[in-house]
Amino acid sequence: MKGIYCLVLRNGACDLEVGRLGPVHFKEGWHIYVGSALGPGGLPARVGRHFRLAAAQDRRPRWHIDRLLLSPAFSLEGAVCGGTEERLECRLAGAIGGEGVTGFGCTDCACDSHLFYRSDDPFDEITRAFTAIGISAVTRKTNKGESDLLI
Repeated sequence: MKGIYCLVLRNGACDLEVGRLGPVHFKEGWHIYVGSALGPGGLPARVGRHFRLAAAQDRRPRWHIDRLLLSPAFSLEGAVCGGTEERLECRLAGAIGGEGVTGFGCTDCACDSHLFYRSDDPFDEITRAFTAIGISAVTRKTNKGESDLLI
């Protein structure tokens, strides 16, 4: 199944080098990353890759989000996914909105950011954002030590 997703991460305050963005300060709390999985393998392949990377820490970073997944300051708490073949990740990012990291995860679109900060658990808010853009969402929270995510 193809679609869009949000990764939900929790972190302590830290400064982290994020590729061409350079050093970025992250406040303690929660971060929501909005992505798409419209290519081969869809949601299971893309979101599963993120979960495996966070668990195994065994590859070099490829995308901005990889820097967070590889950082000991960040913990991947889960994902919220919705099936679609349309490019709706920018609409979802707009529905989530709020304080973001400028330029993060949006080098191929006109959005300001695809990474947003929250001080509290955002899972319910993310589900409401999916509903607002007309997509049914499925939430999967991580079990520590889990190496894969099945959609």
